[in-house]
Amino acid sequence: MNPEQIVEAALFASQTPLTARELARADDEIDVRRVREALAALREHYEADGRAFQVYQLGDGFQILTRPEFAPYLERFESVPRPPTLSRAALETLAIIAYRQPIGRIELEEIRGVASTSVLRTLQDWELIAVVGRGKGLGRPLLYGTTAHFLDHFALQSLADLPTSDDLSIGLARPEVEAEVEPAEAPAVEGSRR
Repeated sequence: MNPEQIVEAALFASQTPLTARELARADDEIDVRRVREALAALREHYEADGRAFQVYQLGDGFQILTRPEFAPYLERFESVPRPPTLSRAALETLAIIAYRQPIGRIELEEIRGVASTSVLRTLQDWELIAVVGRGKGLGRPLLYGTTAHFLDHFALQSLADLPTSDDLSIGLARPEVEAEVEPAEAPAVEGSRR
């Protein structure tokens, strides 16, 4: 068997991304360099043949996935696995954690303005975030950060691939200057004199 076929078989059979080092374990005669060459050749073949799938790099690993343009066709099948749908609260919480990690629950709730315990639990259950340490403050609060699964879920190779605050329509950084707010004129109450 040639390395390209072995790498393709391993990627095809795997439910999760595999690193080049993991793929090299498939055969004693394959090293990481040959795995990378095989991955490049597979990408070229799939592209040239116009295949509905491609080898994608997710975090440190690689996986064969259907091209995004075929998603509308696949949505018609219940047997096709779907990633969990994140609520607006979950996405907001995840974005804050991704940009401010490591971050504690109290700081997160100060930013969001609402309690976040249940959202944090859900994100942990989906393995998008994890406890990455403890703070130095009173009670040594848990600190949260994103996981490798987070990178896979959003097809990122690293956190450096996240959009910068300049790229976002709303900034995640704390505003440096607060706008002055003029008090609104009190509405007239029926029966009162002004």
